[in-house]
Order: sequence, then C-alpha cells, then structure tokens
Amino acid sequence: MPLHWTVDSKERLVTAIADGHVTLEEVEDYIRMMNGAGTQSYRKLFDGSRGETDMTPEDMLAIGARLRERHASGKPGPLALVIPPDKADLVSRVLGILAAADRPMRVFSEVEPARRWIESLPR
Repeated sequence: MPLHWTVDSKERLVTAIADGHVTLEEVEDYIRMMNGAGTQSYRKLFDGSRGETDMTPEDMLAIGARLRERHASGKPGPLALVIPPDKADLVSRVLGILAAADRPMRVFSEVEPARRWIESLPR
C-alpha cells in the first residue's frame, strides 16, 4: 500500500507518507483509522512529496467532506502538509477545507522543515 502511517500515542503524533500511487480507498482507510484511533487532537504530519494519484476533483472534494465531518467531532490537532508545487492545484479544495479548522496548519514543499515545525509544537 503506497499510503503508510504511524500513530505514536506517546508523542501524540500521526505521521502519514504517500509513496507511490494513492487511491481514494486508501485515503478513506487512513481517515477511518484516525477516527478509530482517537487521534483528533494529535499533531499530524502528512508527507505527500512522493505520492501520485489519479483521483478526480470530485474524489478530492469527497475527501474534504469526510475531513470536515471529522473536524466537527472535536478540536483537531496541528497539521503539517508536504505538497510538491506541481500537486497544489489538485489538492487546493482539500487544503481550503483543512485550513478552515481552528488549529495550527502549515503547508511545506519539503519534508524536513515540516517535521521540525510539527515536532516543535506542544503535544
């Protein structure tokens, strides 16, 4: 599976890495995992720098709707997103939905600055 994640309950950090072709089903599995694991308030690092997809704008909107529902269940934790510049248009709707949540959020083009930022925030 090209979407891998780690939940570190001690650090209150979810790290997800897209490495290869990611499908809508894999993203939905990831969202279900986060819901089931009680990670709403955890810090999150999503590294999409090596990911590819053929999801449509409608698929992206569906992901955004699922994430909006998730935000309604409690205050979401900080989020660092790594998005390559050539993918910004594809994920722009989801970014807008994510940015609407009341939480610290930053978008990066490289992993290490994103990791340093998310790890600098309180657990």
